[in-house]
Amino acid sequence: MRAIVIGGGIGGPVAAMALRKAGFEAGVHERHGRVVDGAGGALSIAPNGLQALEVLGLADLVRSIGTPMTAMELQTWTGRTLGRFGGEPPQLLVWRADLHRVLREEAVRRGIPVEHGRELVDAVDRGTHVTARFADADEVDADVLVGADGIRSTVRRIIDPDAPHPRYAGLLGFGARMADTGEPSTGGAMRLVSGKRAFFGYQVGADGSGGWFANLPRATPLTTAQARATSPERWLALLAETFAPDRTPAARMVAATDPADLVVTGALEDVPGVPRWSRGRLVLVGDAAHATSPSSGQGASLAFESAVQLARCLRDLPHEEAFRAYESLRRDRVERIIAQAARTNRAKAAGPVGRVLRDALLPLAFKFADPAKFTWQFDHRIEWDEALVHA
Repeated sequence: MRAIVIGGGIGGPVAAMALRKAGFEAGVHERHGRVVDGAGGALSIAPNGLQALEVLGLADLVRSIGTPMTAMELQTWTGRTLGRFGGEPPQLLVWRADLHRVLREEAVRRGIPVEHGRELVDAVDRGTHVTARFADADEVDADVLVGADGIRSTVRRIIDPDAPHPRYAGLLGFGARMADTGEPSTGGAMRLVSGKRAFFGYQVGADGSGGWFANLPRATPLTTAQARATSPERWLALLAETFAPDRTPAARMVAATDPADLVVTGALEDVPGVPRWSRGRLVLVGDAAHATSPSSGQGASLAFESAVQLARCLRDLPHEEAFRAYESLRRDRVERIIAQAARTNRAKAAGPVGRVLRDALLPLAFKFADPAKFTWQFDHRIEWDEALVHA
């Protein structure tokens, strides 16, 4: 059995390795003409994501490039801590560029071809197989085609021309990795600050290195290209001014950031629900199927889960039944996380009155919060060794 994986970002190589474990011959096709190293900001890998990677023998590889996040601390603009939550095993803070590199290199090491400059333009389901058509006029046949091509998925459009487009969250994203923050260690905690005008997150290690991210409210979206058309110096100046009223390290860390290190990610987006995850021999994984905004902290972990669960289903069932089983096992979970992240984004993008209400109500919310309400995200496991007998 042969599988074509479209998309060579984070989810694509993992999907190919999962399919290989399930007995498929799999290859990755990426539209970019070359390897894009050094791109992207920080992201978290949750315990559930690490468990999915463990199935594929990838967890230790990812741990080697990550920094443990032993807790998440929520603070106000005054620096007051409203709540702290965490657990064992801890989450991991990783930089997207490092994660992309090690996953791609491991896929190649395992004998999975990763081809660049392969822009998918169409896919034709021929009943007995599927034919992928690329912009260079080449065609490739396979038993299944897996769309791991992100929030603006071409495969999603082929499956359903009426599929929803990404939804803007009202926030622009920025971040930076710093060799020397000039700040004291956060003791393994990621601090999440609801500032007076914008949201700020940061973590500092024992040696003073660390990183930060910021979510800046903006009524109208900017594409990544449009956001990057503004110089890093101007963005840093605007962010420093935005965080100036806050009694936190935000303004200092922004001011100490080298413009060359600023990551501008553009608009934060999600896709609330994708009606069709598959058609015939085509199927979606990762952000192509269930794009959650970065505020969930679960985007990469959900992609890993879906890649492993899809491979498990295809290992045990004919493709149409496998796709139904895969969607039934995944849809409710991912859409619940997408909705929760959307509520977080609304709080981050609140106006002046909304911010006052948020700051007044958050302490009460944490005082009476039940930690068990959050553990369902992290306790999720995929039972790879348990065979599926029907959809």
